[in-house]
Amino acid sequence: MNTCMNTSVEILAREGKAAAAYMATSSETQKNTALQALIQNIKSHRDAIMKANQQDINLAKAANIHASLLERLSLENRLEGIIHDIEQVIRLPDPIGTSYDVQTLPNGLVLSKCRVPLGVLGVIYESRPNVTIDISALTIKSANVALLRGGSETLHTNQALIEVIQQSLKDAGLPATAIQLLSGRDRTQVSELLQLDKYIDVIIPRGGAALQQFCRKHSTIPVITGGAGVCHLFVDETADFEGSLRVIFNAKTQRPGVCNAVDTILVHAAIAKAFIPRLQQALQEALSEKRVQFCLDHKAWACVGALDCCRLAKAEDWDTEWLSLVLNVKVVENIEEATAHIKTHASGHSDGILTENPCNAAQFIREVDSAAVYVNASTRFTDGGQFGLGGEAAISTQKLHARGPMGLQELTSYKWIIRGNYQIRT
Repeated sequence: MNTCMNTSVEILAREGKAAAAYMATSSETQKNTALQALIQNIKSHRDAIMKANQQDINLAKAANIHASLLERLSLENRLEGIIHDIEQVIRLPDPIGTSYDVQTLPNGLVLSKCRVPLGVLGVIYESRPNVTIDISALTIKSANVALLRGGSETLHTNQALIEVIQQSLKDAGLPATAIQLLSGRDRTQVSELLQLDKYIDVIIPRGGAALQQFCRKHSTIPVITGGAGVCHLFVDETADFEGSLRVIFNAKTQRPGVCNAVDTILVHAAIAKAFIPRLQQALQEALSEKRVQFCLDHKAWACVGALDCCRLAKAEDWDTEWLSLVLNVKVVENIEEATAHIKTHASGHSDGILTENPCNAAQFIREVDSAAVYVNASTRFTDGGQFGLGGEAAISTQKLHARGPMGLQELTSYKWIIRGNYQIRT
């Protein structure tokens, strides 16, 4: 296994750059063979992977790691889903080498764009070892190379996974250095990684706002930011109550520790007195263990009164990605106030409206400029696997170079191909 326990970050990056030239010319058959081998190797090394994961979980518990990070860390009951996502990637068409936007100029030149790999990806992420497989599968299929830096809390799991991934690359005749892990615990590795623009083509940080800001500030390499979600759902005056309650329950409670879980519910004033008590009751009664805690503005508070599960919201709550069973609720007078609140407090990740009014839906879509905008659906669908992409390298909340879940196509660039018949410029 090639990690930086005893090897400098620059050496790994240099090896990755060399592997990128080989990967760029690899065939679809080779790449799919590596992914098929990865599935088999995960299955055959399941016990070793789960043992390593349990070791990380035990250390995390001893360190009193936050419950939301502990949930992200665990691979319990998730390997089958990971294998399913790899199978999806295998079935997807290979984007590399495809031509599009073909046109013939008046002078007879034929122009087209050809998809090519981005090159070497530097991916920095925390707590979620499944990301190691997601990134690797998409990287291999898109003929890229990845230098991975997971969190120290996932060190043993990631080392076990990297061994499996690199063996799978070898099984397909591809360079094992196409996927490498920075497995040391020294955080200066991140700073060093961000300066290696000679070898690395793009940095993808998957983590909280502090990580995103650090990478933007210190990187000499283009950075694709995203993954931090302050997500909203607006319940307008025409919304179906039962359908809305189902959507909110799913968006908040299915996996509260992920970036596409909803953080704030905006409720139209015309239905607030009828809807908010039902929302509070529905979320409390449906959960058998830990209950949802509500942060309410004054108008929402007046709808439910002083309950143990409720408190008045603080100003900073509206900008908080909770990653737990905490939910903001605010009453708004109209759709304009709802969209204004979202523009002020959302992270640009996933925001939606629950409505039976197509005009309101259209207005919401026009005015809310998030990477994913929903009408009558849970924000939990913002996911590469759910979008049919076979996972994602990240969920970008910026506008360049990609936006939303980054699948195979988002991990490519293009070059112009110009075919002529010995034309010259006059």
